[in-house]
Amino acid sequence: MKNRIITLIVLLIVLTSCQDIRIWVSGFEQTFKGLEMVMQSYDENSEIIDRIEGRSISIRRDKRFDSENSSSQVLQITIGGSEVTHVGSSLLLYQQGLINIFDDYAKTIDLENRDRSIPFINRMVIDFKNSFTGKEKVILIRSQNGTPLATFAGDRVSLYSTDVPQSTGLLIDGKYLFIYRCDYTIYDLALLK
Repeated sequence: MKNRIITLIVLLIVLTSCQDIRIWVSGFEQTFKGLEMVMQSYDENSEIIDRIEGRSISIRRDKRFDSENSSSQVLQITIGGSEVTHVGSSLLLYQQGLINIFDDYAKTIDLENRDRSIPFINRMVIDFKNSFTGKEKVILIRSQNGTPLATFAGDRVSLYSTDVPQSTGLLIDGKYLFIYRCDYTIYDLALLK
């Protein structure tokens, strides 16, 4: 009996620290109760077009616009009992608690790293960390024409695909960030030190 309890405790610790489980839980919460989030859309010069904060926000691809040959790029965003339909311009949707640290970092990055490594082993380690622990990273986000618009950073960052074309989901220290129609670069924090 003690072995089962110890096994169960170890399993729960492993699962609760797993980034893949956390992103699944975040998606579940978004579907059934919504997340407390901030939505901002941007023009091509990274100027904010609109900003909406809400307690029960959910985002998904509006499948009514899917065609036989492609998935829709139309977003259906629910905020409380209301709806926003969005397509085209750059959009960030991030969970309350994530802080845009754009002003804390330079608008351009110049890096040099001459460390040797074995790329296929690096990719295996990176994929493992993405699924289980995440990694210290800085995310520099730009508009579609390359104008910087936001910067986020975290100790446990993992990258995920979404069902919306031209979008990416990130889990940053347990908080969700949705990036739509933006250019971005994600750096290991160690490169910036």
